[in-house]
Amino acid sequence: MTTTTATVPAAPPTPNPAEVTRAPRPDIEPEPDGRLDRFLVGVFVAVPLLAVLGITMGFHRHFTHSSFKAARPLRVSLAIAGSLAIEGPVLVWVADHRRHHKYSDREGDPHSPWRFGNDWKALTKGFLYAHMGWMFNPNRTSQEKFCPDLLADAPIRRVSNTFPLWVAVSLLAPALIGGLWSMSLAGALTAFFWASLVRVCLLHHVTWSINSVCHTFGHEDFDVRDKSRNVAWLAIPSFGESWHNLHHSDPTCARHGALEGQIDISARTIWIAEKLGWAWDVRWPDEDRLSGKLTGKRSKRLGSMTKRHPAEPDDLMAA
Repeated sequence: MTTTTATVPAAPPTPNPAEVTRAPRPDIEPEPDGRLDRFLVGVFVAVPLLAVLGITMGFHRHFTHSSFKAARPLRVSLAIAGSLAIEGPVLVWVADHRRHHKYSDREGDPHSPWRFGNDWKALTKGFLYAHMGWMFNPNRTSQEKFCPDLLADAPIRRVSNTFPLWVAVSLLAPALIGGLWSMSLAGALTAFFWASLVRVCLLHHVTWSINSVCHTFGHEDFDVRDKSRNVAWLAIPSFGESWHNLHHSDPTCARHGALEGQIDISARTIWIAEKLGWAWDVRWPDEDRLSGKLTGKRSKRLGSMTKRHPAEPDDLMAA
């Protein structure tokens, strides 16, 4: 009887790891599908821009100081956009700010850093009070006295009275959009953290810095009766509001950065609205009005958007 023996194939030799050739790794990792990330960045950028302009261009320059007149849709849109910043209803904000200008850095000013005195201890306490502490003061500014014009404006009064709605929209809409876009809780929480909490925190501190920093440090380029100063490093994040010395020297001026080289994003946006026909009767810097107010402490000249007045024939003959 013949016995057949099965031949088992030998196992392939184990390759030497040192001899294995690997494909070279790329210098730059391939970009993942970042649609959610790009969308969240867009929300984080767009919503703050609207809210900042709502405060600087709307609450401040339009509603408080009437620096320009606006078409009704733009006027209401600015009131809503400013409300999304969650700095208070438009009527409350305007009343407080008009009282600030009436009593600037004197008794009655709701948020002056000089309210406790001039020494460093008093000024430190006042700085913190002007930055945040004043909001916990139970005294409320009279809207009937300081903004009767807005009380008589039904659409603006309606936006002010529905402020809790705009707070909810401002905080919850980014989370809702992020969640629906990514269909995940992580997307909703990420959007809520960056586009709601971080946005509001940064925006508030920039606005509060105008009350505290810009009334304590900086340059006095124009004659004023208070401690308002120009602070260059805050100009971009505040959209031009930190040119505060000019603002207190000429409160109704639509451009706060009136000197050469002073960036004022809010003023440029007003200029665009004027070109589109949405804004008119804009009070641009006026050479005659401002030249006499320059302190001359720095060699700065009035910049763009300044109304220049040609010399009269009699003036030329006299020269």
